[in-house]
Amino acid sequence: MSKPTRIALVGATGLIGMSLIRLAVNRPDIRIIGISRREVPLPPGARMEVLLADPSGWGDAIAAANADVLVCALGTTWKKAGKDEAAFRSVDQDLVLECGRAAKAAGVRQMIAVSSIGADPLARNFYLRVKGETEQALGKLGIPRLDVIRPGLLRGPRGELRPAEKLAMIVSPLTDLLMQGQYSKYRSIRSETVAEAIVGLTREKMAGRFVFEHEAILRAARKGQSVL
Repeated sequence: MSKPTRIALVGATGLIGMSLIRLAVNRPDIRIIGISRREVPLPPGARMEVLLADPSGWGDAIAAANADVLVCALGTTWKKAGKDEAAFRSVDQDLVLECGRAAKAAGVRQMIAVSSIGADPLARNFYLRVKGETEQALGKLGIPRLDVIRPGLLRGPRGELRPAEKLAMIVSPLTDLLMQGQYSKYRSIRSETVAEAIVGLTREKMAGRFVFEHEAILRAARKGQSVL
């Protein structure tokens, strides 16, 4: 059996981070090293390392992880940021870029960043503009391979669910059917599917910057479902 791929994961306690941790249970082909400011609730059977540090020390933690791939699933909400633009940027942009720089310095061969559908540095929407600016800046860091995942509405077990998100999840099977052609990229997607796509992308070797929206995420997920 080949050596497992070592994945340093920041954003381990979030929806996608926890989905990736659950997926890794009994998977000998991947090894997760979580990097977090607080304890990570591990599912039964999980065997992984968790490096606890304040965000100011995550650069050292990324270096210590000796990882092949950095997965960045960081993200806050407008509400959690106190509806403050600077506070929102400090997590979704500044901290993401700091992790990217640390990965580059540590010689990590690949970074997989979870962004959002509609991300665009020229967007009028503040959230999407920050996501787009962050993607653009990550592409300039010089990491050999950068994969940007842009999911639509994420479906999965959240610690907190705002009324609008709950309603969106309920009606998503119907609205997804209505999204055809160029609008299919806005369809909702399960967090477990995104986690499978992340694993699938860790097997890619070609250098460069790649963006994955709905259909491309599904294709990558099929690659990540099998154990090598």
